[in-house]
Amino acid sequence: MVHDRFLRACRRQAVDCTPIWLMRQAGRYMPEYRAIRAGNSFLDMVKQPELAAEVTLQPVKAFAVDAAIIFADILPPLEGMGLQLTFAQGEGPVIHNPLRAPADVAALHQPDPRETVAYTLDAIRLVKQELADRLPLIGFSGAPFTLASYAIEGGSTREFRATKGLMYNDPQTWQLLMSKLTQLVSDYLLAQIAVGVDAVQIFDSWAGILAPTDYAEYVLPYVQQCIASVKPGGVPVIYFGTDMNGLLPLLRQTGADVLGADWRIYLDDAWAQLGPGVAIQGNLDPQVLFAPWPVIERRAADILDRAAGRPGHIFNLGHGIMTETPVEHVARLVDFVHSYSAER
Repeated sequence: MVHDRFLRACRRQAVDCTPIWLMRQAGRYMPEYRAIRAGNSFLDMVKQPELAAEVTLQPVKAFAVDAAIIFADILPPLEGMGLQLTFAQGEGPVIHNPLRAPADVAALHQPDPRETVAYTLDAIRLVKQELADRLPLIGFSGAPFTLASYAIEGGSTREFRATKGLMYNDPQTWQLLMSKLTQLVSDYLLAQIAVGVDAVQIFDSWAGILAPTDYAEYVLPYVQQCIASVKPGGVPVIYFGTDMNGLLPLLRQTGADVLGADWRIYLDDAWAQLGPGVAIQGNLDPQVLFAPWPVIERRAADILDRAAGRPGHIFNLGHGIMTETPVEHVARLVDFVHSYSAER
């Protein structure tokens, strides 16, 4: 790898400056993305390898980011289990046959991702060929709990009433569902590693809605199984979710090489709770990128000061880039993180 600053930081090795990549860095804030999106549905872009590869490379060409992340979505792998997925305009993902009974869970297929999400694997091959080992490529998957919540609720929700209802009222069915999803996620990530990704990130977008006791009992064992299954692939594993600052001691038990922090906690406080032996990724509030540049610069510098040059910091947002984020602010942020941390 010619440009391995990101991978070195994942392994808590010394770097010349802090690496930076941004969640959703390939997205709607970029005019190049919007031009492609104008003629294609979101799922079309995900499922056409040439388009997914092109979108993946757009921010790499536009900014001096230290890693690319494959353009995909966490939900399409669920289609291979028998769930019917669409993305409704203005409403987000919709699963038309959500899991409502134990029989629904029992009927879920255990697919081979090499067949059911072959389009993403093909996109990875195309991107790796284009990158020619100049820059690392990150693959990803949703975590078992987050996938379960979508499959049970049928889409996004704020209450998670059906998800928690299954978890509390039918632990046997919950265990079966989480076991199936753990196998799905493990197989999917290993398939991505087999075709060339240099690191993987597991998105547990909704696990922050859980109490620590519930996370420890109903979720953590499956995250541990998933990461343990993926580790033999030989690439760094990142685990990220939002609103999880009350779970940090438990996240340390996941076995991930890198743990993401959102913006609701000081970076040094998060690192102190996590302890040594783990890298940390984060944690600028995405909304800050709409502020005047002096505000962005001050907030980014504060995060870097709190990291204090310790090996194992990867600069990122505390969540994905938001629509209509000024492109020039993204470019300046990437350059500033490099220059400021190098001077430090």
